[in-house]
Amino acid sequence: MVTLSHAIAPPGLGLHRRTSHGFSPPSLRLLTTSSGVAKNSSRVFAQSKSHSRQQIDFSDPDWKSKFQKDFEKRFNIPHITDVFPDAVPIPSTFCLQMRTPVIENFAGGYPSDEEWHGYINNNDRVLLKTIYYSSHTSAGAECIDPNCTWVEQWVHRAGPREKIYFKPEEVKAAIVTCGGLCPGLNDVIRQIVITLEIYGVKRIVGIPYGYRGFSDKELAEMALSRKVVQNVHLSGGSLLGVSRGGPSVSDIVDSLEERGINMVFILGGNGTHAGADAIHNECRKRQLRVAVVGVPKTIDNDILLMDKTFGFDTAVEEAQRAINSAYIEAHSAYHGVGIVKLMGRSSGFIAMHASLASGQIDICLIPEVPFQIHGPHGILHHLKYLIQTKGSAVVCVAEGAGQNLIEKTNATDASGNMVFGDIGVHIQQETKKYFKEAGVPVDVKYIDPTYMIRACRANASDGILCAVLGQNAVHGAFAGYSGITVGTCNTHYVYLPIPEVISHPRLVDPNSRMWHRCLTSTVKIKKENATINSLVELMKESKSKNGSEVRGRRHEETKKREEEDLT
Repeated sequence: MVTLSHAIAPPGLGLHRRTSHGFSPPSLRLLTTSSGVAKNSSRVFAQSKSHSRQQIDFSDPDWKSKFQKDFEKRFNIPHITDVFPDAVPIPSTFCLQMRTPVIENFAGGYPSDEEWHGYINNNDRVLLKTIYYSSHTSAGAECIDPNCTWVEQWVHRAGPREKIYFKPEEVKAAIVTCGGLCPGLNDVIRQIVITLEIYGVKRIVGIPYGYRGFSDKELAEMALSRKVVQNVHLSGGSLLGVSRGGPSVSDIVDSLEERGINMVFILGGNGTHAGADAIHNECRKRQLRVAVVGVPKTIDNDILLMDKTFGFDTAVEEAQRAINSAYIEAHSAYHGVGIVKLMGRSSGFIAMHASLASGQIDICLIPEVPFQIHGPHGILHHLKYLIQTKGSAVVCVAEGAGQNLIEKTNATDASGNMVFGDIGVHIQQETKKYFKEAGVPVDVKYIDPTYMIRACRANASDGILCAVLGQNAVHGAFAGYSGITVGTCNTHYVYLPIPEVISHPRLVDPNSRMWHRCLTSTVKIKKENATINSLVELMKESKSKNGSEVRGRRHEETKKREEEDLT
């Protein structure tokens, strides 16, 4: 029997594994990379360890067409007719020209002579990659072969179809939210319910507390309707509650059969989608006519192939409050250092974007770029320089960064993810210890806004994204697709097969233009050439009998630096 925890974190999936990409610890100016790093970080798809991608023989003159055929095969999304070839489609009950819900005996077309051109053709495709890289050394290059040959890669466009494979009056749809909280969960739930009702579905339920709700007899399913969900998007959290882990895949599918559920919408991240894929496969194995559709929910923005996931924009926006507070505390204190830890287990997208947006970060630390705390190229050495030249410093660190520098907990959560040590607290303690030993007084403030950010309601940008994702999830289920997830690709909404988006977490490319932009915003160039040793000696002298005279000298030097900073 396959347990859900195994499905969520299968061996080799690497959902919590840090990847160094072979980079040596960067020299700090801050965290600038050498030209050799840029060359080594270009990604060649043929060398990827994706679960289903085959090695390509580039000496074969037909390798390009073979690659395209393999790509089309891998990205061909599962359909109900794969299991039920005799399934007969019916005219769609979704049409915006009909302002009132359909009636149960609806059939034979629409009460309108005007044709509606709002449907998506099943052959519509969206281009996965839009940039032609002329060289693998180009910033952010994603190449298939060493020559960066252009190869078209098309994925399925999302949206309502003219023919559907489920009769609305026979549908019982379920919604489940798994993992941790994320801004926008209620927005997606709301739009799924509203769109289902437009199709004419009368039976809609919510499964409480993630996959656990399928097996726990004390947790009753929640009846959902437009009246119930009308204003849920005005609050953070999840109307249905969340949890990690759960029963076995077999038990979940047993529950789907017992409840008569034939559409299930699963909101979650990489682990949750792995579970959704296992549920989809079990339904196909049992020859059940059930559509399993995922909606990617990860505040870390670490789902492959997608522009971004919902909750990410809100997280970056809310992180500004914490960063600004850290900046004010550091800037207002004598030798102030502010440290902010943000979400990002395997990917540093939130830390990178929040640092770039704030303009107040001096050091940005992410899991994808190794760093040192001590030594001539360590962050503490650079903090000394910043204290000398600026008088204060602000550090932003992703929770998964620098895990090789702290003691491992060897513990896992209910989803099988490794429980990380607190890198933020570690940097805080090491900073205090380092400057104390150097005889330099510092005022270190540490802020961890993680749970405040997760509990926020979605902002306008995420609200729109959530609405469209929820709508397209329903469209995909009625179109007969299963084992898919919905997302944005090059600003267009697409359907992707779940296995292709969960093979490993999406990571920040240290050779990407966005990371370079982040470095540009954090690098501080000063005209002052004084060494830190003079400041250290000055601090030591402050303990002498002539302390008042030395404090006066120190005040004059600080005032001089501030005047130079202003100019």
